[in-house]
Amino acid sequence: MAVALIADIKRMTLHDGPGIRSTVFVKGCPLRCLWCHNPESISAKPQMLYHEKLCIKCGNCDSACRIGAVKNGIIDRALCVGCGRCTENCFRGALVLSGKTMTAQEVFESVLRDKCYYGTEGGVTVSGGEPLLYPDFTAELFAALRKEQIHTALDTCGEVPFERFETVLPYTDLVLYDLKGMDPARHKANTGKENTRILENLRELGHRNIPVEIRIPLIPGHNDFPEELRAMADFLKNIPSLVKIKLLAFHDMARNKYKEVGLTDTTPDVKPPDAAAMKHAASFFADLPQININQP
Repeated sequence: MAVALIADIKRMTLHDGPGIRSTVFVKGCPLRCLWCHNPESISAKPQMLYHEKLCIKCGNCDSACRIGAVKNGIIDRALCVGCGRCTENCFRGALVLSGKTMTAQEVFESVLRDKCYYGTEGGVTVSGGEPLLYPDFTAELFAALRKEQIHTALDTCGEVPFERFETVLPYTDLVLYDLKGMDPARHKANTGKENTRILENLRELGHRNIPVEIRIPLIPGHNDFPEELRAMADFLKNIPSLVKIKLLAFHDMARNKYKEVGLTDTTPDVKPPDAAAMKHAASFFADLPQININQP
């Protein structure tokens, strides 16, 4: 039975595909976007999250940790193995384990409880991190959901071998596909990887007539240049299965998450684009289907 490392399962979500959805967040991502708003999902290993404002320095976590990796909530990341024992003694919830190994059946049973909320449009989205790091898990989960006539959506960055897509696509109703820029050098500076395979995979999805919703995060000074927007629009004109383009305005609301997971905050020090800037960006895609603007 296929398994995945699950960071979280969020219920009643509205921005991860059509309708009301349950979104399953897996851990592990091949990219390292400067503006990542789920930094707890970057690593493919269990990690302790420390919510400092909830900690009362009671010391209960000290006795729970057998290797001395935590003292009064302060985690020695070099020692911590992510076992989660300290969370059992943390009655304030200051310590939380991000990353639980679950089978596809366990996740299926969890999200199936929300079926009555999905209606005719909603369903289940697997996001992350990168779901296609766990293709067998995602395929097994989606196959079970299909039997229940529940809509399935795959939220991917596309930086995986296309064989991973082929495992999951027979059970996928919609692919939510991130497009973060066209210039390879700029893409690498922003995400840690060039975009050659990302674009090739998107072309192949279009060639196979797989319904695709494109999601473009707009980061001022990083990927919102006219030449980038124009190039993205020109590229998308050749994706015949495109059903929607969603422009996502940058926000910095994830800054605290970096501290909680013990990572350096790489969030760009820029202001979110205002409504006028988003409308201007949308104008580059005016000839394409269903432009949707999402402001924080």
